Amino acid sequence: MPDKKLKKLRCRIDSIDAQMVELLNDRARQAIEVGRIKKEAGREFYVPSREKEVLDRIVASNKGPFPNDVLKLIYREIMSASLSLEEPLKVAFLGPEGTFTHMACLQQFGSSSCFISKKSISDVFDEVERGKADYGIVPVENSSEGMVTHTLDRFVEFSSSICGEVLLPISHYLMNATGKFGDIKKIYSHPQPIAQCRNWLASNAPGIPVLDLASTALAAEMARDDSSVAAVAGEYAASVYGLRIVESKIEDHANNVTRFIVIGKDSPPRSGNDKTSILFSVKDEVGILYRMLEPLSKFGVNLTKIESRPLKKKAWEYVFFIDMEGHVEDEAVVNAIETLRKQSKFLKVLGSYPRVRDI
Repeated sequence: MPDKKLKKLRCRIDSIDAQMVELLNDRARQAIEVGRIKKEAGREFYVPSREKEVLDRIVASNKGPFPNDVLKLIYREIMSASLSLEEPLKVAFLGPEGTFTHMACLQQFGSSSCFISKKSISDVFDEVERGKADYGIVPVENSSEGMVTHTLDRFVEFSSSICGEVLLPISHYLMNATGKFGDIKKIYSHPQPIAQCRNWLASNAPGIPVLDLASTALAAEMARDDSSVAAVAGEYAASVYGLRIVESKIEDHANNVTRFIVIGKDSPPRSGNDKTSILFSVKDEVGILYRMLEPLSKFGVNLTKIESRPLKKKAWEYVFFIDMEGHVEDEAVVNAIETLRKQSKFLKVLGSYPRVRDI
């Protein structure tokens, strides 16, 4: 009797699978037609606001039991594959393969995009500026370590726009070739994960040297090639480099999140829930910051982030980076920015893009 029921259920699943394949191919054909129309009109193939709209609608229509997070991952891959049928996206990222930035790329663009690994944040900006990549992804902020100043500094020099953001939960894993803690004689990682796992490493591996490398992926490569070496890296690195997990989630503090930004040539249209980033320069004067922020309050624009950096070419002058709610086409944002511009030595709008919900 159970076999009969199982056979019936499996037949039903097979039938659903066949329907899904047919519907996916139908969807792909529509996507190809959309791509053709966009190409004729000279429009961008990748529109983050449209993708956000699709994902939000899918989640809103989900009545379960399928988890929303998994459903979003599936649809990210469907949209990635559809885009690759229209025109594969070239995305530069701070590499190598298996880093957290690579994971952010997969989360934002799916695995069907063409990913270009670069050695530095400047190289990622260069790749986009020269048109060798459609987009780039770089880290900009970590919830426990603060801002990534190299990324902020690049915006002073380059003309690329911010056209998206990715929030990636960060967990660190101890991994090696054998999966056995007793085989570990040295531990390698990037300085930031080492700092974020310092207490765990001191308590659980007090006699093992912990050494810095340029990236978690390089640490994983060394662990792959030497069974006495372990790496502290993201879980994805274990699958990329064929390693085994020794200990999971060894970070000292939970809820560690890194924010990445997507850079490109143009800002996307309004999504209805947007964020705008700008930078401006002022002289170091008493009360200047208060005067600069006053227009935001005056026009009812909510400030979500402010960071300052010294302007390297001139002493005692600073660049301020600001994130605010709203789109650069919104009247309140336009008024606030234009008022700020009149008071600044220079002001640059870095871009407006769909806001990602906090994790």
